[in-house]
Parts: sequence; structure tokens; C-alpha cells
Amino acid sequence: MSRTQKSTTLYPHPFSKAYWRDAAAELKDIKMLVVTALMIALRIALKPFAIYIGPQMAIQTATLATALGAMIFGPVLAIPAAIISDTIGFMIFPTGDYFLPFMLTEIASTMFYALCLYRAKPSATRVIIARFLICFVVNVVLQQLIFAWQYTYMGNPEKAKDSILGIMTVARIFKNLFFFPIEAVVITLFLKVLVPITARAKLTYDRSANLSFNKKQIAALVLLVVVGIGSAVGYLTYRYRDTSRSADYTDAQRVEANKAMTTLVLEKTDEWDSETVVCIVDSAYRPMFENETDYTVSVYILDKEAFAAGQEKDADYDLDTLWGYSKSGPSKDKYKSLVKVAQVTIEKNEKTEEILTFDLKTIK
Repeated sequence: MSRTQKSTTLYPHPFSKAYWRDAAAELKDIKMLVVTALMIALRIALKPFAIYIGPQMAIQTATLATALGAMIFGPVLAIPAAIISDTIGFMIFPTGDYFLPFMLTEIASTMFYALCLYRAKPSATRVIIARFLICFVVNVVLQQLIFAWQYTYMGNPEKAKDSILGIMTVARIFKNLFFFPIEAVVITLFLKVLVPITARAKLTYDRSANLSFNKKQIAALVLLVVVGIGSAVGYLTYRYRDTSRSADYTDAQRVEANKAMTTLVLEKTDEWDSETVVCIVDSAYRPMFENETDYTVSVYILDKEAFAAGQEKDADYDLDTLWGYSKSGPSKDKYKSLVKVAQVTIEKNEKTEEILTFDLKTIK
């Protein structure tokens, strides 16, 4: 009985029918299916472990198993492998609320590794490209868009909008810029050790893999970091010139900012009773690399009767609800507890805390 021999062809890129035909053929290979199952198990087992390189800064060890598995079984098996590892991994090691679309980040990360490493001559350059795509396309853009999707699904479109506008926040972009070269080096060294073993086991097909960093690879790593920094600085300069900083406030930061502005307004004027004033930060514009922030703040008076009626109907409705409002919050308050009485524009030096200008206009 004749037996079709498995193709061992290496491809310079994934843009060919033969490449995808070989990737699809892995679904019929019992040995490959068993190896895929082992890689999924390893990936799940490594989820709680990390390599710490500083406070709150760690490389997730599961990404090593993800890269190795994707290199072996390719982009077609990458999709079910990512789905299974993400689902079972969350069931065993739950973190936060489960939202199905976050599975797309696992699929995308595994696919990028597969597209760069499967049926190819493994090299430091390919690892660098895969990790760069994951850091920015998946960790910066896709993940934040899914957060926005989650907020919309939960009935919080305002937070969804803030999430989309905050795709490239300072913390997120520069954390990934910092981790990108470190992760690329760690994954390259990891694969350098294991590729000869996988080649002997006939799971990969190139025993002469060049997984060392020569001058070209180091230059590529540096160039991508520079490109990333340049793109981030350019985007952030544009964004902070045209987008309010308050769009990036967390719930806690919004409450803190609203209370601070209420205190400031009460210090500057004696028109209202301090117990009934609630100030809401409408916008906070501060260009990149500058200290002065231009605030627009709405001043509201608490309608005690409406507020009491709201508390009777809703046990969760309290002053913290009001303090947590953004610009559109008071107009959407179904109990209409806040009545706008003034608007203030403030220029503040964030470094010295000095109030440079304070202009209050009452609403008649």
C-alpha cells in the first residue's frame, strides 16, 4: 500500500498556495495533532508563571510555548490551539471577567508567530518581526479595541469611546516598547536551544537555523524600537494636542479630579454652599512635553429632593455616582440630581500646582 510522504518544503514567506496546503495537511497528521495537544497543555501550564525583570514587569513564560508550538504546527492549527488554550487556561487560572472576544488576541498572537516561523528558516530577524507585530498590533491596538467592545456590550458606550481614543496611551505604548527587544532576545535564545531538538524529531525541517544576533539583527531590533518610539511620540503629540486628557481617566482618577476641582472652585468663590456643589471636569488639554493644562469645568448644584428620590429608587445611587461622572454624565442622569449653574476655565501648571488663570461664568 503506497503512503504519501509528508512535504518538508521550507518557504521564504507564507504568501503561496503550497505553504497553506502544507499547513492544512497538519490537520491529518496524527503525530502533529499529538504534538499540538502537548504544546497546548504546556502553554496552559505556563500561564501562571513569569520571568520578572522588575517591579510589575515580567515576561510571560507561556509566550515561549506559544512561539515554539506555532513554529511547529503552523497557522491552520494555530487557531484551534489558541481557542483551546485560552478557554481552558481561563477556566483553570481565571483573571478578571471572561469576555469571549479576548480570544482574538490569543489567536492573533499565535498566528503572527506561525506566519513568521512555520516552514521557514528560523532566524532572529523572524522572531523580531513576529514580536514587534504582537507588541503593537495585538497588545496596543487589538486589545484596546476589544476593551471598547466589552464596555459597549456592558452598556457603557462612553467608556467604550474613551477606550478607543486611548488606544495608544503612554503607559501601554512605552511598556510594549520596553518589553519588545527583551522578549525578542529571550524567545530567540529559547528557540535556539530547542530548534535542533525539533529538527531531530522531524517536527521542523531546518537544522542549520541562524538564531544568533549578528550586526544586521541588532540593527533591525534597534531600528524597530526607534520606529516604534517615533510613531508613539508622533501619535501622542497629535493626540494630546487635539484630545482631552480626561478621556484617559480611570474611574478613580475621574472621581479624584472632580473632587479636586470642586475644592478649587470653592476656594476661588463664595457663591455656593460647599455641601451642594459638584464640579465635573469636561475637558483637560495638555500638549505633550508641556506642564500647563487647560481645564474646562462645569459647576453643578445638587438638587436634594431629586437626589433623595433617586436614592429611594436605586440603592446604588449615591454621591460617589455623581463624583464619577464625565462631561455627559449629568445630562444622562435619569434622576436629574445636578443642575448646572456655571462653567469655569482654568489653566494650571501641573508641576508647580500654580493656578495661572481662573475664569468663572455663571449660567442665568
